[in-house]
Amino acid sequence: MTAIQTAHKPRVALFGASGTMGHEAFKELWRRRDQYDLMVLLRPSAKNRALFRPYQQQAASVPGPGERVSQGNGLTIVWGDATHYADVKQTVQGVDWVLDAMAYISPQADYHPGIARAVNTDAIRNIVRAIEAQPGGAERIRLVYTGTVAETGDRLGSIHWGRVGDPLKPSIFDYYAVTKIAGERAVLESDIRHWVSLRMTFIIPTSHKEVLALLDPIAFHMPLDSCMENVTDRDAGYGMVNCLDVPDDSDFWRRAYNMGGGPEMRCTAYEHVDLSYKLNGLSGIEACSERRWFALRNFHMQYYEDSHVLNDYLHFWRDTLDGYRELLRQDMSAGMKALAFLCQRIPALRRRVEQATYEMNRALVEKHRNGTAYWYAQRQDLRISAFFKDYATYEAIPDWGAGTSLWEAEAEWKRLEHGYDESKPRLELSDLQGAARFRGGACLAPAWNGDWYAPLPWSCAVGHEFNAKPYTVLKAGHWCPQCVPPPWNYDEEARRNPFFAQVWYPNHDPDEHNLYPEDCTQDIVCADQDRP
Repeated sequence: MTAIQTAHKPRVALFGASGTMGHEAFKELWRRRDQYDLMVLLRPSAKNRALFRPYQQQAASVPGPGERVSQGNGLTIVWGDATHYADVKQTVQGVDWVLDAMAYISPQADYHPGIARAVNTDAIRNIVRAIEAQPGGAERIRLVYTGTVAETGDRLGSIHWGRVGDPLKPSIFDYYAVTKIAGERAVLESDIRHWVSLRMTFIIPTSHKEVLALLDPIAFHMPLDSCMENVTDRDAGYGMVNCLDVPDDSDFWRRAYNMGGGPEMRCTAYEHVDLSYKLNGLSGIEACSERRWFALRNFHMQYYEDSHVLNDYLHFWRDTLDGYRELLRQDMSAGMKALAFLCQRIPALRRRVEQATYEMNRALVEKHRNGTAYWYAQRQDLRISAFFKDYATYEAIPDWGAGTSLWEAEAEWKRLEHGYDESKPRLELSDLQGAARFRGGACLAPAWNGDWYAPLPWSCAVGHEFNAKPYTVLKAGHWCPQCVPPPWNYDEEARRNPFFAQVWYPNHDPDEHNLYPEDCTQDIVCADQDRP
């Protein structure tokens, strides 16, 4: 008899259990293992086997035939790959819940776009297909999907607050966001009755070692005036698992949510980076970098106007920024604690460490193919236009101390229009038609019965015809699947789509005419293997 056959508790399948958020979700599920049996799909890497060996030992888990499956006392691990449908089908068989914390994130997603597509899109389609293939699966199995704040791109200036339903705008070159949008669409357009999409903000690790491992030129892609509403890995994992407590008849289901840490987790990018240096006993960002190393646009992040909506259901807001920093201090190695202590008290040592940090950062931005200063030196026209507008704008960036009010004071906020009267208790076909016109297209349905989840025909400004649920379009911000990048033709899209223009013109000029072709991301493929 297998564990699957003898189990009587609800069964939860978790994908991405070895990731930053996913492992926190797994640990939370492990604490609740008296309530649930766990199914986990993991790649059979040495790292994953070592990470989960203690749990297997506690569960007295034994390998199955061919060592592809180990199971015992409510824990089943399928050693496989989510990009292989057979492995996903085996993991989903007989479950009541599927929690998807799986993502192949940037910068690795940018360096290996093929893997990003396989994990962030194809594997999600495998999960949807496997759920729908189960007996009564579409009606019975609940799916919790994790989207990303990167779906909406940069939200600088007057649009730094966002909400679900705003336009999707994966930043130029951001292959991660492109693949996550496609994955989310597969969930929203599926036949699954109980699903949610949790659009994750920046998940900040509570492990100091993991924070140090984030070092990459992508750290300089984020403009310093970006507004961030972060969430700790442990709060994110806790919130995901709390979905298990939501009843089937709740209006929680079949909706997308922004998942941020709330008011106590908001800061600017400048503040976030500055305090990261100070945590290690240094003076701050200005002692360890140059201002022009940081991009001026084309990343992502925003404050969430509506993050409280999800917290009202899942009650996961526990950490604050101050508390998070204290967690990192406690988690620092003894050597790092000693170095930070000495740097705070010995100015000469602090200056030496700051100079070493500066040189390390300079190597990242000047010698790495994904570095901002490298793009300038090598005349990478497309990268410069996307992140800085032009060479002259890059050259005009002042030194530290000049005009820093840009990230010291919050800009006036303008709420985005969604193209219909959101106060109406019930929409009509004319509302859908108006929303489509606001997007430069048309709703082609001759009638509508008010069902948000029955697909209707639409067309975009260039004449592409497609089917999509009204919820997907009006409430989740998706539009034409054929116009989703790559290529990125946003200057033209803004001219024909007023809905999209709201998130483009705050930091782009109407006279810009940039086209970023489908292969524009190839210049940094495998750049993680470079040795600056």
